[in-house]
Order: sequence, then C-alpha cells, then structure tokens
Amino acid sequence: MTKADLVDLIYERVGSSKKEAGEVVEAVFAIIRESLRGGEKVKVSGFGTFVVNHKNARRGRNPQTGAPITIDSRRVLSFKPSQVLKDRINNGNSGKS
Repeated sequence: MTKADLVDLIYERVGSSKKEAGEVVEAVFAIIRESLRGGEKVKVSGFGTFVVNHKNARRGRNPQTGAPITIDSRRVLSFKPSQVLKDRINNGNSGKS
C-alpha cells in the first residue's frame, strides 16, 4: 500500500475531497515524524508502537573484502505491532483468538 492508496481509501470511506484526504495523511505523517525526531514514542492503540533506538558504534567488516571497519553510531526506527494487530492478521478481522 502506498501513500496514494491511503489517500484514496480515506477519500472513499470518509467522503472528503482527495485534496483534503491528502492533507490529512500528510498532517498525520508530519506529526509522527516530528514526535519520533524529538525522541518520543508514538503509540497507536490497536496498531502498534514506533520508537527510535540508539545504536552505539561497533566493529564490523566489509563483506566484499573482509576488512574490519567501524560502523558509526546511529538512530534506528523500530516498530512493535500490538497484540490486537497480530491477532487480526493471524485470525482474520474478528480480532479474537
């Protein structure tokens, strides 16, 4: 599913214009992006949690040459799906086991 698909689905289900649906999608993503950039967790009830984790610098190797390298520290985005989402994926739309 692409962002355009999401806009189309919101347009169809809510009945707003495509422009308004696009603005809503962009606004939601902007809020999530800003929250994550600020180090906040983003928890969407019934869907899951997005969190930014810090990975320390570590030693690694170049897979082509085998030469040792240092992998810089960085921030990585993690997503943990909620149990509700897992249940719905595994058992259909009912959400029940």
